[in-house]
Amino acid sequence: MDHHALLLLGLLKNQAQHGYQLNDFIEKNLARVTNLKKATAYALLERLRESGLVAVKLEQEGNRPPRKVYAITQSGETEFLNLLRTELSSAEPISSPESTALMFMSELEPDERMACLNIRLEKLNAHIANLENIPTHKSAVNFALERQVVLLKADRNWLMGVLER
Repeated sequence: MDHHALLLLGLLKNQAQHGYQLNDFIEKNLARVTNLKKATAYALLERLRESGLVAVKLEQEGNRPPRKVYAITQSGETEFLNLLRTELSSAEPISSPESTALMFMSELEPDERMACLNIRLEKLNAHIANLENIPTHKSAVNFALERQVVLLKADRNWLMGVLER
């Protein structure tokens, strides 16, 4: 299990939902704090069902085709709390594809390297501004957004130091 399972179980803990509802909520409200894609969410929901952490019920409204409604089980609630404790208390090193690129940036000519890093700086500034303009939520989502801003600002400050050198 991973942080994506924690997310889906946490959302289902609040209420049973069909896959479209879950994905729509994630896309509209959580896209800035998670990279969970629809196909991955559906595959993970199926694994959670197979593990007995989620139950599925078919629901039909009018002439629409039946759809699966997912609900967390008692085992799922236990696993949710276990995952929550594990993830909340972890302190894993941050790794990213950019870190790999930084290891080899000396392979570029200095002017090209500076141009790429300046583009990165512009993108970081835009991303920070975008996150800072998000209205405050009435939930703990604010902690995740706040963390994103702090990490991006730290990355920006580090990058500005690199550019000065």
